[in-house]
Amino acid sequence: MAATRGRSRPSKASGTVRSRRRERFAWKIALPIALILVVGLVAVVLLRPTAPQAAAPTQPACPRVADVVVGTISVPAGPIEGYCQAALVNAAQIIRAANRWTADDRAKDIGVMVAIGESNLQNLNYGDTAGPDSRGLFQQRSNWGPLADRMNPYTAAYNFFQRLLGIVGWQTLAPTAAAHIVQGNANPNYYAPYYPRAQRMVAALLADQIPPPLAASPTPLSTPPGKP
Repeated sequence: MAATRGRSRPSKASGTVRSRRRERFAWKIALPIALILVVGLVAVVLLRPTAPQAAAPTQPACPRVADVVVGTISVPAGPIEGYCQAALVNAAQIIRAANRWTADDRAKDIGVMVAIGESNLQNLNYGDTAGPDSRGLFQQRSNWGPLADRMNPYTAAYNFFQRLLGIVGWQTLAPTAAAHIVQGNANPNYYAPYYPRAQRMVAALLADQIPPPLAASPTPLSTPPGKP
């Protein structure tokens, strides 16, 4: 009987050679791919835009000047709450006027709040469309008195507090609501954003103040306060 012919099995040595060849071929392909991936990852990390840092609140570069004494307040060069000495002196005049009426710091906060909202603590010699005759820190109109009084920071503030403290229960009102009654402005909530800044400014200016003697309590106004 003839012998059955078949395929001969590859030797163990030849199988090992082919396996090594496949491994070398795989490494030849895998190594460049891995290198490309690593380079790409490094590039992504290095070139990725960084998240912007939150900008720190900017403060003006105030002129280096000596302190100015207003009443019992020594007003520095600043800045305090973003304001330099000229504006801080006006705030101190408001505090000085308030001290003639009351020891309540809330009144001082309200006065400075209004001046920030009306004039940014500048003694303006002009008005606006709604009040072309408005003048001064509080933009007081002609029914508040002579122009000279309205353009004098202390006198303007003194007259403001006379009307504020003449409102029965002003201490229980929201600061912007009390200011609205005095100022007679269109938006009763207009001054609200300025109140925290005013509080911090007043606290800073009062830090080393010697409390002055108080005047007599104000007499409530016989007519409603505010602008026409």
